[in-house]
Amino acid sequence: MRLALDAAEEAAAAGEVPVGAVVARGSEVLAVAANRREADADPTAHAELLALREAGARLGTWRLDGCTLFATLEPCPMCAGAAVLARVERILYGCPDPRAGAVDTLFRIASDPRLNHRAEIRGGVLGQEAARLLEVFFRSRRGVGERERDR
Repeated sequence: MRLALDAAEEAAAAGEVPVGAVVARGSEVLAVAANRREADADPTAHAELLALREAGARLGTWRLDGCTLFATLEPCPMCAGAAVLARVERILYGCPDPRAGAVDTLFRIASDPRLNHRAEIRGGVLGQEAARLLEVFFRSRRGVGERERDR
């Protein structure tokens, strides 16, 4: 999770919402990514999706069996769905997202028994540090239009 927090700090420095993600298999780090929506002008350039894509490319397969997705913020519906489709084994996240959280808060996509794959979920991993990054970022952005502040 420390690598994900480092990526989130880099995102904030670049003017992106400070969210970072890592995909690892055991002790091997396969991918580290930060939000890039502004830089890429891409609404899907969330840290989790970028990390899942990079891990798949590195492994040469879309099946990320045995992998763990670390995210500093609880994944949104898009990212939770991508993790399920990638067959990640675990999703560990820092702080909950009361506006878009889709693995614990608003929805439980990654553990829904109706889907063909479920991931183990664990929140609160270095959650205070992740929340602090978001608080500082959004406090510094007060007065900026809502469109730019939304994740």
